[in-house]
Amino acid sequence: MNILVLSDSHGNISNMEEAVEREKPDMILHLGDCWRDAERLAERYPDIPMEHVPGNCDCRPEEPAEKLLFLGDCRVLICHGHTCGVKTSLLTAGLKAEQDHLDAFLFGHTHKPHLEYCEDGLVVLNPGSLSYPRQDGRKPSYMLMEIDRNGEAHYTICYVDQDRDIIAVNPGSLTYPRQEGRSPSYIVMTITDGIKQDVSFEIRYL
Repeated sequence: MNILVLSDSHGNISNMEEAVEREKPDMILHLGDCWRDAERLAERYPDIPMEHVPGNCDCRPEEPAEKLLFLGDCRVLICHGHTCGVKTSLLTAGLKAEQDHLDAFLFGHTHKPHLEYCEDGLVVLNPGSLSYPRQDGRKPSYMLMEIDRNGEAHYTICYVDQDRDIIAVNPGSLTYPRQEGRSPSYIVMTITDGIKQDVSFEIRYL
């Protein structure tokens, strides 16, 4: 069983979809920020079971901040981590793991991938961020959790391909233009179909 673990996508649906298409998971876990991203991914892949929790940017007080899951032979707690102070210390995570007899503690929030095997058998992991990574190298990341035939879990940190051209465009303003000439402006994006789709941008003025 392959489980895709995502967090802190912050609206970057394309990177989430890339991870899903690459890994073909049997299940998806989203650890918060943003809740709507998880919903949109569930709509895009309705046949893949999903569990998700809210993050500090989600404003979902009615939703539980954490969930206890049983995956294979593993007791797994998923949370965003902001309620446990994970940016400062993993002490609360360790205490919670001991209290709940956890095999794995999964969290997000820091935007940094983390995979730690503790002496007591606990695995503490963070898939990093698919949108705003903060670790050295700044590569968008996710985690793959594989449950083998014996019910044991194995974890791998994975990275989204960044060898893609990025074009930054600014349409200006239709109401308060500030460029020389002060003409209201907008942008038209044209996509040309073919074996390799070409995208072009044109600034137009009113």
